[in-house]
Amino acid sequence: MADEVWLVRHGETEWSRDGRHTSTTDLPLTEPGRAVAATLRRRLADEEFSLVLTSPRERARETARLGGHPEAQVDDDLVEWDYGELEGLTTEQIRETYPGWTIWQGPVPGGESAGQVSDRLDRVVARCRATGGRVLLFGHGHCLRALAARWLELPVAEGRHLRLDTATISVLGFERDTPVVLRWNL
Repeated sequence: MADEVWLVRHGETEWSRDGRHTSTTDLPLTEPGRAVAATLRRRLADEEFSLVLTSPRERARETARLGGHPEAQVDDDLVEWDYGELEGLTTEQIRETYPGWTIWQGPVPGGESAGQVSDRLDRVVARCRATGGRVLLFGHGHCLRALAARWLELPVAEGRHLRLDTATISVLGFERDTPVVLRWNL
């Protein structure tokens, strides 16, 4: 069983900087995003991981590389929540059509439901729990927040309580046999 699961959100992209929802659009990191992601190398240097996984998206893979883990294995289940027709829009733009909208409560026309996100993230959680030692995951804001909720055995929507900034480290683990958040948004 994994002792800890370390989560790293990718560095800044133009769309994350501007508050635009980004799932399938494969954007590179901005120069400031690359610089901050490079600081992860020092922050992760003394840590050993038995398994390192990354989303297949360029922004996550580049963050893994800059953070000192170019060997990270691609796991398609770590992609960001598919925003469907809402891709590239800001929350304010989406709320013009869907007042009060959040990703956590939908709708997400043409995208993934919370149930679909939960199913694929449950596979990641199971893979982590089946691995001994520490696991390191490079991914995306909503996906990693939802993954943390599933680690805690909560519905995906409870990820709404976990703000996650770009190029931050969070750590999940256990207190005795209970899954817990050990550190968040560092």
